[in-house]
Amino acid sequence: MKYVPLVWAALWRRKARTTFTLLSLTAAFLLLGMLQAANSLFSGGTIKLSAPLLIVQARVSFTNPLPMRLLPQLEAIPGVVSVSHSQFFGGVYKDVRNFFPQFAVNPERWRRTFLECRLPDEQYQAWTQSRTAAIAGRELADRFGWKIGDRIPLTSQIWPLKDGTRAWTFDLVGIFDDVSKDSCARQGNFYIRYDYFDDGRQFGQGGAGIYVLRLSDPNLAEAVSRQVDGRFENSPDETKTQTEKDFSLNFLRQLGNLKLILTGITVAVFFSILLVTGNTMSQAVRERIPELAVLKTIGFGDGDVLGLVLAESLLLCVIGGLAGMLLSVVVLKIISKLPFGFPPVTAGLDVWLFAAASMLGLGLVVGIVPALRAKHLNIIEALAIR
Repeated sequence: MKYVPLVWAALWRRKARTTFTLLSLTAAFLLLGMLQAANSLFSGGTIKLSAPLLIVQARVSFTNPLPMRLLPQLEAIPGVVSVSHSQFFGGVYKDVRNFFPQFAVNPERWRRTFLECRLPDEQYQAWTQSRTAAIAGRELADRFGWKIGDRIPLTSQIWPLKDGTRAWTFDLVGIFDDVSKDSCARQGNFYIRYDYFDDGRQFGQGGAGIYVLRLSDPNLAEAVSRQVDGRFENSPDETKTQTEKDFSLNFLRQLGNLKLILTGITVAVFFSILLVTGNTMSQAVRERIPELAVLKTIGFGDGDVLGLVLAESLLLCVIGGLAGMLLSVVVLKIISKLPFGFPPVTAGLDVWLFAAASMLGLGLVVGIVPALRAKHLNIIEALAIR
């Protein structure tokens, strides 16, 4: 610790250069924090979805509907406690930017299957008594300031009404919450009644986009998946069954190999910052060659000089890295509140550990060459430079 003032003074010898280098490091780690948080999302690390749920979709694509005749066959499979079906509605609220997940479901089956979502009994009864009734997650209701009794107009981009118009109107009768903290991953969803939707749409009657199976034991997921897909193999209604988490990840991955793209951007950013920071450290040591020689003259050993230069490099990278990561947390919180319709992206422990390793690695890589140069400095030759 006695060398900290010496390292700090050396770091700020050229204030402008150090400031701009820190700004570059901050920008680099801001980008790193956001990219790694997104990578964690696409890897499934931050998606919180119920383990006992399986999603059954058409084998070709989830856009291909499955017939309702599959319902009793799915319910008969051992280990399946309840089955719900849903159809993606795909509407916008007042403005095309106001998009959020909307599904047509059977209220009774929805309640039996999604036990993590808490809907008061009186609101559930209101949902079952009116065909135009709908419910929303607390997060979605807070986003638009909705309250019970509001009429919610939605313009469907997929399903026109029988008269050819696309303007649907629903009555908000319920707002559901989590049974426990972070237990319900559907707080941004909107649910309408399937019977009203099916009778009103112009085409596609009698089909379900997906089936949701709730299992008695999460450990049965693999066995039940095989049994479901095996039962409908070589039939007109072949299925693909997966956990809800895998289904959500596959939906996101349709955008492309985002993980590879994000990793490539991260590598490019770090290569650039490696050059910038390495140049800064090389210049800093080159300017102080006579001073380092004086340190050796008054008793500092080769190892001490090596340590001082490495400490300066590490301190530079850690300060810039921490500033960038803290800034990324703020930016991610702001982004999570925007109406993108995607799961919230957060910088978890894995992201921070990766960032910490990057700070240390970057500090060592850019500092080792100048540090070795300082270590092997010849005192007489260095003093002659003065």
